[in-house]
Amino acid sequence: MNYGRELLKGNTDSLLLWLINYQPMYGYQIIKELEKRSNGYFQFKEGTLYPALHRLEKAGVIQGKWQRLPTGQERRYYYITQKGQKALTERLTVWQNFSAAMDLVIQPASG
Repeated sequence: MNYGRELLKGNTDSLLLWLINYQPMYGYQIIKELEKRSNGYFQFKEGTLYPALHRLEKAGVIQGKWQRLPTGQERRYYYITQKGQKALTERLTVWQNFSAAMDLVIQPASG
């Protein structure tokens, strides 16, 4: 079983919300930023990213807006909504509690 893949599936939305909360981004930029910040651990494919972005947009936690670049090219930038900021805060609290509990279980017993 690929445990890393299962962990990623359960946390993709949190990762995307965190990045988009940091700054509005377009799809390819999100892929590159995740890869860079994780030292290559997260390597999203478009087939994973865009369905997740569409799901988040449908849920109202992000909003996509087309923007025209000076070159005339258009890119869809994603922005976090107020509902998304609330969801992100809740997700981070759950993650921090989970992580702290895991640390308590797996650290060597003292005493």
